[in-house]
Amino acid sequence: MTVSKDGAPRPVGSYPATGIDVLIVGTGLAGLTVAIECVRKGHNVRVLERNNDINTAGDMYFMGLSATKFFKHWPEMAKEFDEISMHNAWIETFKHDGTRMIPPRKVSDRLRDAGLDPNTPPGTFQMRPLVYKMYVHQVQRLGIPIQFGKKVVNYFEDDARGKASVVTDQGERYEADVVIAADGVGSKSQKLVGGQVRAMKSGRAMWRAAFPIRHLDKNPEVKGFFKMQKGETGDEPIIRTWLGPGTYAMTLTRPDTMIWIMNHDVTGSEKESWNNTIEAQEVLYNMDKGVGPLPWSPMFKELVGLTPPNTIVNFELFWRNPQPKWASPGARVINIGDAAHSFLPASGNGATQAIEDAVSLASCLQIGGREKIPQSVRAHVRMRFIRNACAQKLGFSNAELLQDTDWSKVKLDPRRAQPKLPSWVWGHDPELYAYETYDRIVESMRRGVLFDEDDTIPPNYPPGYKYEEWSIETIMEDMRNGKPVELGSGNWD
Repeated sequence: MTVSKDGAPRPVGSYPATGIDVLIVGTGLAGLTVAIECVRKGHNVRVLERNNDINTAGDMYFMGLSATKFFKHWPEMAKEFDEISMHNAWIETFKHDGTRMIPPRKVSDRLRDAGLDPNTPPGTFQMRPLVYKMYVHQVQRLGIPIQFGKKVVNYFEDDARGKASVVTDQGERYEADVVIAADGVGSKSQKLVGGQVRAMKSGRAMWRAAFPIRHLDKNPEVKGFFKMQKGETGDEPIIRTWLGPGTYAMTLTRPDTMIWIMNHDVTGSEKESWNNTIEAQEVLYNMDKGVGPLPWSPMFKELVGLTPPNTIVNFELFWRNPQPKWASPGARVINIGDAAHSFLPASGNGATQAIEDAVSLASCLQIGGREKIPQSVRAHVRMRFIRNACAQKLGFSNAELLQDTDWSKVKLDPRRAQPKLPSWVWGHDPELYAYETYDRIVESMRRGVLFDEDDTIPPNYPPGYKYEEWSIETIMEDMRNGKPVELGSGNWD
């Protein structure tokens, strides 16, 4: 067996063919990553997508270092990711009313202040369209077969034959040795897996917009305010964060694109859909509600007003308790990404953990081989559940920080206005972890030892943490009573 215990790059061809037929449902980050990595690990890959193409639209998200480490195995992707990344970005922080609290500083300088190496940051904000186009290029280079217009409505497994299958809305059936459900929140696989979690309304939503920066030409004052930052290489991208009572927002100015997002109370027009757009006037009518006596910055309002029609997405935020059931009873169907665990936007972890899932699963299947697929799937879940539950909880803590900033503490320490990016998240390598712990995890499962009670297995969650079940209801009750989010035992920094 060829393994990657030293963490060195191992391109396609480094691993012998496993003979494992893998069927992937969905072409989000989790689905595309697991397709690419399964090819590298020697599996046979097919992909089904309900839409007629891979969706490359959107604005931005945070991609953690733990998720992008696998690019070292793909030189073309690594080069393209380097080209689209904002190496010279700046960041500036305001109160929601427009009062500047932290002047523009290089992100690299902020990292140094936090004792981190700016050459290997915990992660970076990325443009979703550019990242997805990078993935599309890699899928095309590999010739991975994707069938579009295939809406999967049911999942099955056949223990006796060692197979899993799906059925589409057209009655078509597709079969494989293992089916990976990467089709997002509400995946039909959860009926078989038993992991369906009740979605709870949070009372919150996100307005999100990305559009060509030329639209700012209509208002020179707004264009001047949201201009890029003068730096060593000329005009450089800048992220501006806006923190207010019960709300936060972010803008990103790039050479050709303007992005803004804002967390807000529900207004009645939101949906949990990236296709649900509203117009600027609705945002302007509602954005001052719930922020107290000081209204939103007039400059931010002008920016909203310049947003072109059919651009602003009003995405409703639902809360879902963590659930450990990611695999079907026979472990031939496995959920990854949002199908297994959903994240709040403030967590900065949704994209990261989806990619980690994909890298981990492809590795576990390769280690165990075709004869031990159920064992490998269960080992993967054991590696991933506590880590994700901790990352989900961290998201609530970060949301609390952004929405209820203590400015007296920020003046003493600007890091108080930044989400927590702990080393146990960004320092992780999901591929290396799989190879280092697979055998020990299989043995602990055989002996019936709980994952966080086996001292032979290094934790990929906060050191010293012991898992305790928690619920959104408890967190929200604490927050209503003015109590901070209790992260639990261990070192979360």
